Amino acid sequence: MNEFRPFRQSDAARIGHIAQRKANGSAFPRITIALAIVAAILAVPSHFTDVSELRFPLEVAGVTLLASVLASPAFPFLRWAVTLLLAAMLFLKLADIGTGTAFQRPFNPYLDLKILTDGWNLLSGAVGVTEAVGIICAGLLAWLIVAAVLYWSLGGFRGLSRGARRMSVRVSGAVLLIGLAALAVQDPDRRNLGVEAHAVSYFVNRVTMVKRSIADLARFEEELKQDPVSAGPHFSALAGTDVVLVFVESYGRSAIEDPRYAARIGSRLTSVEKEIGAAGLQARSGWLTSPTVGGISWLAHGTLLSGLWVDNQGRYDRMITSERTSVNNLFRSSGWRTTAVMPAITLDWPEAGYFGYDSIHAAAGLGYRGKPFNWVTMPDQFTLEAFERLERPVGHKPVMAEMALISSHAPWTPLPSLIPWDKVGDGAAFNAQAESGDPPSVVWADPNRVQAQYLTSIDYTLETLGSYMARYGKNTLFILLGDHQPASIVTGEGASRDVPMHIVSGNPDILKRLDGWNWQKGMIPLPSTPVYRMDEFRRKLVESFD
Repeated sequence: MNEFRPFRQSDAARIGHIAQRKANGSAFPRITIALAIVAAILAVPSHFTDVSELRFPLEVAGVTLLASVLASPAFPFLRWAVTLLLAAMLFLKLADIGTGTAFQRPFNPYLDLKILTDGWNLLSGAVGVTEAVGIICAGLLAWLIVAAVLYWSLGGFRGLSRGARRMSVRVSGAVLLIGLAALAVQDPDRRNLGVEAHAVSYFVNRVTMVKRSIADLARFEEELKQDPVSAGPHFSALAGTDVVLVFVESYGRSAIEDPRYAARIGSRLTSVEKEIGAAGLQARSGWLTSPTVGGISWLAHGTLLSGLWVDNQGRYDRMITSERTSVNNLFRSSGWRTTAVMPAITLDWPEAGYFGYDSIHAAAGLGYRGKPFNWVTMPDQFTLEAFERLERPVGHKPVMAEMALISSHAPWTPLPSLIPWDKVGDGAAFNAQAESGDPPSVVWADPNRVQAQYLTSIDYTLETLGSYMARYGKNTLFILLGDHQPASIVTGEGASRDVPMHIVSGNPDILKRLDGWNWQKGMIPLPSTPVYRMDEFRRKLVESFD
């Protein structure tokens, strides 16, 4: 005969306890994943230079407290808000890493969205279109997966039992109170307790950055109204002289002073000095401070030629719509024919109208029939020879040329070498060089290899310029300068933004007019040689040669 035991209250409690344990068992792993993602996004700095900067963010305790307390319909709002805010923060931090590596500054949403196309051109040119698409897609996919997993895992808080929820509130509340108390009493100049609340301040700082950018553009409008240089004409001391202004890509102060590069570049500059000296030319060398670093070369070009400090895209966009007279236009209105030699320009270049060129020789117009050197469309030697062929025939009108040499542009592989000038032809002579060397994926896997390739590229360009000036330097004023320092993978962290400038001429009277600059004789500026901001060059040039 079957016996039936009465259902007791203790049985109900035991069943409820088992159910709670099962619910908590399924909720805890999801909650752990959620809090780990929250902590990782909040704690990791937007640059990876100092492990001591890693902090435990108090927002983890705050999210835990709110998620444990809130019930429907408030919890879904919290879930979406946390996911969207942290996804936005992750995107901004990844962007910070990118701009920090390339340009040594944080990402500015107001200004930097305009240069995404240029970033794509650089990346695809360096590693190839397929690889670039793969990198971008992989990054976006990883970002979306992190956001999706965060949203899913936050749902674990809904599965907590009542007891577990009370315990979660007590623990997270205690951590939050202790952390806030610690922040309140610690020395504001020393944040070493390992606890930090910064999500709000991060977004506040980003909004402040945008507001400052808007205010900066308002100040720039006032700067545009003040020009220390009159309309002209100018440069009477240079009458009948060709002026060749050459920007050398990524040629920074580190190339001359960093111990990793100084011996080879110093030897090359000494060799160039002897070579041009044998041709009757002399040099003065000094330093200019560039408005940019690692890239965005056009900011340096705009600064030097306009006499305005153009350190962001917003200023550049406004500059090219202004009435400010460029150096090119000053020469043009003073009787020179002006030209631009731009082997890196492969698309339309509408902003060229601002500078005032009588002619523009972009990549397609230079007559190069050889193979490209990865992103670099043609070697510097061909660019220089093409300029002579196109703009300096016998009996030509005095010309003022602006040129950008790009053989020292990343990815620094493959690398060209100097050949006899009479062998340059249509560029096919460089095909073997263009097909040599390792691909960027191999070179960039080793930072030491990147630095060695960079060094070789600068050495090549200086050697080529020395040979060019000795060959074609008659009745010419050469102004050679770097546009900016290379990325920190080459210079290391904290390098200056200074670049070298060399002014070369065979006319001693012309160089004597630079005595007031107090620059060094020869091709090697000293550490003590005066440094001028790049926007000062335009005024100083006019004052020296009027």
